[in-house]
Amino acid sequence: MAKLRLSLACWNYDRTRGLMEGGIAPDGIELTYLNLPVEETFFRMLRHREFDVAEMSLSSYTLSLFAENPPFIAIPVFPSRFFRHSCIYINRNAGIREPRDLIGKRVGVPEYQITACVWIRGILSDHYQVPVSGPLYFSGGLEEPGRPEKARLSLPPEICLQAIPPTKTLSEMLASGEIDALYTARMPSSFAGGGGTVGRLFENYDAVEKEYYAATKIFPLMHAVVIRRDVYAAHPWIVQSLYKAFVAAQQEAYRDLADTAALKIMLPWLMRHLEDTRKLMGEQFWPYGLEPNRNTLDTFLRYHHEQGLSQRRLAAEELFAPEALESFKI
Repeated sequence: MAKLRLSLACWNYDRTRGLMEGGIAPDGIELTYLNLPVEETFFRMLRHREFDVAEMSLSSYTLSLFAENPPFIAIPVFPSRFFRHSCIYINRNAGIREPRDLIGKRVGVPEYQITACVWIRGILSDHYQVPVSGPLYFSGGLEEPGRPEKARLSLPPEICLQAIPPTKTLSEMLASGEIDALYTARMPSSFAGGGGTVGRLFENYDAVEKEYYAATKIFPLMHAVVIRRDVYAAHPWIVQSLYKAFVAAQQEAYRDLADTAALKIMLPWLMRHLEDTRKLMGEQFWPYGLEPNRNTLDTFLRYHHEQGLSQRRLAAEELFAPEALESFKI
């Protein structure tokens, strides 16, 4: 019997390499893996629904669930996670010495709704008493002019958001002082390793992020894997096939990290880093599935609602295809 042909758009992560190279094949599926940067994948999937399966911003996906006919359904696979304390940049002349100094300041965001910014605003509110409505937000392209919000927003009146001029970029505006700070997933070119006008709010971000994890047990989720609803409706069995394959590819990456015969990652002290990570976060420090991520998902969904993005606060179960939430036992 012929296998079902499906396209998957996803970046070339170590945890998905087995799928990209074909060494791991989902049951019953012939997979065409399109190795694309995340911004391209998100844009093409959200605007034109070009792929059968795709990596997607968790925030954009959550927004899509409030459409009259939601176009996607997710499985609890998370290709991207990232502590975001390191992603708050400041103009060193803006008088920002601590998080509360962001209140009343001009803060750039590539898009208000992107997942990194949802986490940053939520963490600043929960842990540093910076209300979401405290800064004034300016959205636009980080390095290229003319980036619009991919999703239509209806924000509460206390949140001030406006687009930057169509000829400017957030990176250059931060360096010139036209904005005071920037929340961004990608490092701005105006930072260029530090030492200039642009710096980080948390210079010791690694210590701050470890303290945050120790206190909350949250390793922020950035992306999920989504399936087009029409594809899912026609072939619901692909949920388990895809989930199992993603888990198998991730387990292969875990094994590669721990191989001491020869380093497969170009980090000279990889073993020490791995040992420290396991000591703090456990053996499965990048878990897939609903239950191991429930607290993280619940926190994200609370932030999403509090920041005016979700029409109501969703439960974590509402994000995922039911077939992915249980499995057989022997």
